[in-house]
Amino acid sequence: MLETCRRILVRRGHAVQTASSPDAAERLLEASTFDLLIADLVMPGMDGLELARLARRRDPHLAVLVITAHATVETALRATREGAFDYIPKPFTMEQLEVAVERGLEARRLREENAALKRQLEATFDLGRIVGTSPPMQQMLALVRKVADTDANILIAGESGTGKELVARSIHANSRRHHRHFVPLDCAALPETLLESELFGAERGAYTGAEATRPGLLEYADGGTLFLDEIGNLPVSAQVRLLRVLQERTLRRLGGTREITVDVRVIAATNQELGRLVKEGRFREDLYYRLNVVPVAIPPLRERSGDVPLLAQHFVTELASRSGREVRGVSSAALMLLERYDWPGNVRELRNVIERAVSITESNQVMPADLPPELTDTSAARHVAGSFRAAKQRAVGEFEVTYLRALIEECAGNVSRAAARAGLKRTALHRLLARHGLDARTFRPESPPHAPRPVTRP
Repeated sequence: MLETCRRILVRRGHAVQTASSPDAAERLLEASTFDLLIADLVMPGMDGLELARLARRRDPHLAVLVITAHATVETALRATREGAFDYIPKPFTMEQLEVAVERGLEARRLREENAALKRQLEATFDLGRIVGTSPPMQQMLALVRKVADTDANILIAGESGTGKELVARSIHANSRRHHRHFVPLDCAALPETLLESELFGAERGAYTGAEATRPGLLEYADGGTLFLDEIGNLPVSAQVRLLRVLQERTLRRLGGTREITVDVRVIAATNQELGRLVKEGRFREDLYYRLNVVPVAIPPLRERSGDVPLLAQHFVTELASRSGREVRGVSSAALMLLERYDWPGNVRELRNVIERAVSITESNQVMPADLPPELTDTSAARHVAGSFRAAKQRAVGEFEVTYLRALIEECAGNVSRAAARAGLKRTALHRLLARHGLDARTFRPESPPHAPRPVTRP
């Protein structure tokens, strides 16, 4: 039987190994990786389903086909429970075996594809979406990894545009609450009365216009995460109610008397100094300590200028793909301007600048001319000192761009003449021009229009 099955499947182009006992099969499974296991149901010492169970522990995607002379409903159910995708009864034809094997291999392929898609989906909100290799960002990410899968409340501090909500979403996605809702609320976007009803819900008739009972966002976030952005703008009355929810794990809707139990993790964010607001009496000290169990500080972009090239390339790839533009990167000259700018609007401002550049550029790279005036005006751009090596590279790059522009303009776009004047090989000059995104053709004077050629007709 082994030899017959082997010959049939080899003729179909499959690589096949055989074992005449469960022990021999175990040794093969330990030594190699397989796509499909075909096992007889009844064997001495260990039956085929036990062998299948052991094999699938090693490889959860392994397809299992059971051969049996006892094809009953009970056998089929047991085989399915043990992870077999199919079974075929004895005696079987060559065609039945071939069809079953093809189905098994297809089942394995689908399992692997589904697992890959799941990993891809999980990665959508993984910490990998937070771009940054600078030491301040790596320290922040290390802390986030430690606390993500706890229930500790977190206070994220950072300037506007640093990506506080992205960090909060990443924490939620990497927590045990990821299968429940992530509910964001901007505390600065709503008036006081509306904010409280939005957060805690309201019973019918609680205020003018409350025509029906409506649960609040705290109830909607039950089992998940509530993200309170700009928490410093939360009214004092709402602060008192929120503190009670965090302490008692219960809430009352506006106008209600019933206690509603909620299990919510709160991640708050602020661009203000909450400690100062506490001293000024504008923020409750007890709520501050309840929220600030784990403080996470996101550094502004000006303090991690080394991440600017990574972020710029990330945004170019994302935005060019979304808009269907053939833009692949950022030229060296444009990158220098991006790196020395202060970025008062942080990562959000950088993204907006790249989006504008990708939309208007006529090149396959973002060029200096595609950037807004506040970046190209060198008197307005402040150099970030950084390391000596980085500062030297910037200075050399600026010199090369200035020199090359003047040289090519003086030679009217003629690369050969410019190379001779600069004492460089033509190929070396071409490389320098390409490095800084300069095209010699744009420096050539427009040719005078040619007189129309006479057309002779037969």
